[in-house]
Amino acid sequence: MAHHERFRHDSLDALRARVSELGLDIRFEERIEALRRPVPIGHLHSPNALAVHPMEGCDGMPDGSPSELTYRRYGRFAKGGAGLIWFEATAVLREGRANPRQLWIHPGNVGEFRRLVSYMRKAASEEFGDGFRQVIICQLTHSGRYSRPDGGPAPVIAHHSPHLDPNTHVPPDLPLVSDEQLEQIEEAFVQAARLAYQAGFDGVDIKSCHGYLISELLASHTREGRCGGSFENRTRFLRSTVARVLSELGKEFIVACRLNAFDGIPYPYGFGQSTDGRNVPDLTEPKRLVRELAELGVPMVSITAGNPYYNPHINRPFDTPVASGYIPNEHPLEGVARLFHIAREIQQDVPGIVVVGAGYSWLRQYLGFAAEANVRSGWVRIAGVGRGAFAYPDFARDLLTTGRLNPERVCITCSSCTQIMRDGGTTGCVPRDRQVYQPVLMEGRRRRRGQERRPLHTADHY
Repeated sequence: MAHHERFRHDSLDALRARVSELGLDIRFEERIEALRRPVPIGHLHSPNALAVHPMEGCDGMPDGSPSELTYRRYGRFAKGGAGLIWFEATAVLREGRANPRQLWIHPGNVGEFRRLVSYMRKAASEEFGDGFRQVIICQLTHSGRYSRPDGGPAPVIAHHSPHLDPNTHVPPDLPLVSDEQLEQIEEAFVQAARLAYQAGFDGVDIKSCHGYLISELLASHTREGRCGGSFENRTRFLRSTVARVLSELGKEFIVACRLNAFDGIPYPYGFGQSTDGRNVPDLTEPKRLVRELAELGVPMVSITAGNPYYNPHINRPFDTPVASGYIPNEHPLEGVARLFHIAREIQQDVPGIVVVGAGYSWLRQYLGFAAEANVRSGWVRIAGVGRGAFAYPDFARDLLTTGRLNPERVCITCSSCTQIMRDGGTTGCVPRDRQVYQPVLMEGRRRRRGQERRPLHTADHY
């Protein structure tokens, strides 16, 4: 394990040399070929092997509908050329919203989502022609212990955790969500999937990552009842929800899953964890779960790791943490390699499923060369970009047409987008979209300076 360092590589050769010095297996290919190829996803095809990860803008309307800023962001993504747009976390219930601006789909606003999807289709067609059709997946979520529908904490927890409860100010006597309540939440996921279908999305993601409700259920080793303890019980909610949506809407409507394969929270409070006391991945259960999801008819999973409120360096290697954050005791390239190899193991274990990989943004202008290597080598089928898409929404177009990314436009992993969210604002890239988001950052910082320093668990965008 090496000391943390900021990105300081002025050439690909310098970056390769540092990777070698650290003894890591991160590969780069400079000739872009595999990324240009269409990728089958169920009955559809992504026009290329690049994706925009689900990035919350926290800019929805009070009723959960998209705002002008939401339209601006997704119009830019649509024109940006990525073949897969994994639409951001959209709540299935009001009480499951991570903040008062989180998108929330319900019968009263499904028409607004339909207009947004149509706007995206039109924007892409105008940019690339009628033959270019992106795959658009709507991420459905319940925020669980991170629910804040009115701005203050309103946690819904699947188990008590000595690691997370203090971090989220959860009292020891807070009741767990009951199995009966979970049945009602499952119904809400199914209803939201129906609405996403009506809105014109190509499919939905039953979000199971980053410590939100379903992710926490997967780690509920200490929970009693039909949704805790055994692997079968802990995965019951996810498998049942997936099966119901597929049964109702048919296999031409994609049901995908963004899945935490490694929580980075010691067993028995994390999923994908070694049981020998070390806080390292054990992918036995994640692999089994992905195999079972594939057998149900899930054609695609997006593989991620970590919890942005507890161990964000696992989730997204960074140069600079948020205010009052921490500097991790590892090099960011170690985090990049971890994400790459977790996705590789799952893709190679379940070769029939499309794995979307993460961990690229810290590599800046060289991320496309790592994406090319990973896709070409069969480590993943699609490479996804999260923070990097906030900064550089047309990264895919530039990479696929010129073979290069502009270093003046890439994400610098400064955590400003997350800082805005922690401060309760609408978010985007401060360095690269300064006119819109610099004032939001400054206002949030001013608002927070006079307050007592404490964790503000506003929604995160992964």
